Amino acid sequence: MAAPEYVPQPPVRHVRSYESPPRRPEPWFPDRPGELDGGFRWRDRFGAPGPDQGYVYVLARRFRGRLTLAPDEDEDDTIAGCAAVALKRASLFGRAPVVHDLTVAFTVWGFLGDAPPDLIAFRQPLFAGVANPHHYPEQRRIADLVPEDVLRRTPRQVADAHRANWKSLLRI
Repeated sequence: MAAPEYVPQPPVRHVRSYESPPRRPEPWFPDRPGELDGGFRWRDRFGAPGPDQGYVYVLARRFRGRLTLAPDEDEDDTIAGCAAVALKRASLFGRAPVVHDLTVAFTVWGFLGDAPPDLIAFRQPLFAGVANPHHYPEQRRIADLVPEDVLRRTPRQVADAHRANWKSLLRI
């Protein structure tokens, strides 16, 4: 902290630098209530936990107005459903969501270009109303329809597979 000019200072001052905290001889264990340890068993409706998941909605703002929607589809429902897919992809890599996670999710469901009519007919009942917070099971269903091997692909690989056969990207 800076001292006023009238406070005397020694002519040669010791400059503080970083010092490591004292070494802890005992090991660390995840023993706090909110931490996941090796004994955790995944079950239905647990989702895909990962760090900083709320950031997906900051990234989703970049897609507003750019999504290709059918006349009776809602942009908020689309973003909520695809955010669940993007978070699933981000958690597979053990990181916070990035824009490529949303790109993959929107591409799989055909919201970034011309979607075939059969895909639109398939996705409309799935995405209807999922922006409502009470529709978490419906969001999970959307995310669970996209297999893990698809989510591990690059956005370009997903786009190429979507153009070739969109059904190959989903568990139908």
